[in-house]
Amino acid sequence: MVTMIQGLPEASVTGAPGNDDSVIEDLDQFQQLHLEEKLLRTSSDNCCIINDGTNAATIVMGMSGKPSELLELGHVLQDQIPVIRRFTGGGTVIVDHGTIFISLICNKDAVPGVLPYPRSIMSWSSLLYNEVFQGIGDFQLRENDYVFGNHKFGGNAQSITKNRWIHHTSFLWDYEAKNMAYLKLPSRAPEYRLARSHTGFVCRMKDYMPRTVFIAKTVKAIENCFTVEPLNLDIDAAPRDTEFLHSTSLLTKQELEVARASMHK
Repeated sequence: MVTMIQGLPEASVTGAPGNDDSVIEDLDQFQQLHLEEKLLRTSSDNCCIINDGTNAATIVMGMSGKPSELLELGHVLQDQIPVIRRFTGGGTVIVDHGTIFISLICNKDAVPGVLPYPRSIMSWSSLLYNEVFQGIGDFQLRENDYVFGNHKFGGNAQSITKNRWIHHTSFLWDYEAKNMAYLKLPSRAPEYRLARSHTGFVCRMKDYMPRTVFIAKTVKAIENCFTVEPLNLDIDAAPRDTEFLHSTSLLTKQELEVARASMHK
């Protein structure tokens, strides 16, 4: 069984005792990542979180990401764009109201045949989304990305613990081209990128499928894999676990200024 979460801070979560799937709208990314990490490390429930956008444009880096190598720090500091370092690996993205976030948090034995290793989890997830995108575009898993043809629209990141794993995806339903200027071209990129610019490399899901249809088909695909039962959750009202230490962090202005200064040494 799985629990599902979608949207705003007063989001609803779908799930049942012992397993979770969820759907929310406009949930702050820092808050969502804290929730996901806590579910991964302290819960034994299987969870799916669906967050239909976040209001404020935010940069999210992988666990080992270095701002000086990944971000145009002058623009980021000038425009006061929040920068988060998440608890999972993966690359750097800028997210906003045009991004749809889907996270799967599962026990290692939750999905038959799926081993707690990155490639096994990634391969299974591509089969899940192949059901969602059947007959639409040329959907593929290329390296670690979801693509239509050779244009990326979904970026993935994972974390695997002894007994559980998380696989979460940022889907570009839409994006503002000007926001791509906050990101440098990565020094390490998938081969199929072929040194293309950000806007030449990615595409918009809205050109292929309505937003509501994508979410509905995703929920249906998850229901084909798990038993799903709704669970209501008011995230703001939930008690805070002061003993649990999150590894996701919001970088301070000072940290970003230090990173920018290091580029000129």
